[in-house]
Amino acid sequence: MAISKSKSCRGWGSARLARGLTAGALALGTELAVAAWELNLQPPVSAGARLAYDLHTMVMWLIVVIFVGVFGVLSYSLYAHRKSKGHKPADFHDNTTVEILWTVVPFIILVLIAFPATTSLVAMRDTSQPDMTVKATGYQWKWGYEYLTGDAAGIKYMSVLATTQDQIKGLAPKGEHYLLEVDKPLVVPVNQKVRILATSADVIHNWSVPAFAVKTDAVPGFVRDTWFRAEKEGTYRGQCSELCGKDHGFMPVVVEVVSAEKYAAWAAEQKKLMAAGAEDVSKVWTLAEQQAHGEKVYTTNCAACHQPTGQGLPPAFPALDGSKLVKGPKQAHIQIVLNGKPGTAMAAFGAQLNDTDVAAVVAYERNAWSNKSGEVIQPAEVKALRGK
Repeated sequence: MAISKSKSCRGWGSARLARGLTAGALALGTELAVAAWELNLQPPVSAGARLAYDLHTMVMWLIVVIFVGVFGVLSYSLYAHRKSKGHKPADFHDNTTVEILWTVVPFIILVLIAFPATTSLVAMRDTSQPDMTVKATGYQWKWGYEYLTGDAAGIKYMSVLATTQDQIKGLAPKGEHYLLEVDKPLVVPVNQKVRILATSADVIHNWSVPAFAVKTDAVPGFVRDTWFRAEKEGTYRGQCSELCGKDHGFMPVVVEVVSAEKYAAWAAEQKKLMAAGAEDVSKVWTLAEQQAHGEKVYTTNCAACHQPTGQGLPPAFPALDGSKLVKGPKQAHIQIVLNGKPGTAMAAFGAQLNDTDVAAVVAYERNAWSNKSGEVIQPAEVKALRGK
């Protein structure tokens, strides 16, 4: 009876193991079936990207040749000169031929790589004679674009992740590129040399678009430049590639390459919108108007840290709901939004938001959640405090 029970247990255990292995194999197969097997660089759409792609391919095949050659000789030597056949270790001491070979061969390999690598690097760093120049400023955690030359000269705006927190957390439907979608992409014309001036307003960021082979650090207090000439219309995506804080993973770069005609129409439309929405600091806002506008500004610029509920993420990001700052003098509240707070994660928004936006977001924070101050903050009040 005991033997029968033991066999039964072993049989049950074997069956369970078999089922587990089968389920694991099916799960692995399913995972592999849906995984993206992308083993190479993105298809190049600029001259610089093509240089990088070709150099990568050449070096890869050179490595393959070296690998096959070295391990082929090694494998043959282990088999053909094994001790069981009576072979003894070779003595290469003071062997001039070997010394020449292990000097000349690496030198040839170095030349094969160094020449095309140097040529490509020099070409990729040549930012002279651009057709247009765009300044890209990194903020925690978004990009600010300002067109300095060309048809769109004078146009500037913020480019922010378009995906909501609910979509990121899986509480709402999201698209294929949900972490690489922005509300306003950088728009450039096809087949024109675009010079990018990269800088930062807070910490080090990195402006990167793999399809253009562009990747440059945006450093506070410095301006670094790079360039690309997109040869094909379309939407190209990248992201900040320098660890820059809490929402580093939510700081995409999206470039929309369009025809010259579409670009001219876009530039004209943007200038009309800027003129129509030109700020009037003398306008007197009602509380309801400020609440509506301030909520949009807060969602775009503040909710990532202080949360939509105003509860924050203490201690790095303090709560605004019921805080002493929000319930204290409004001048101090405006000042910290404009100038930030040194030594903390609170960034200065004076260069990012105009007086109307600052007034609206301060009024929203002082009247949202349990903060029912009833105060209206006018743009003229913000203007008077700028620079103080």
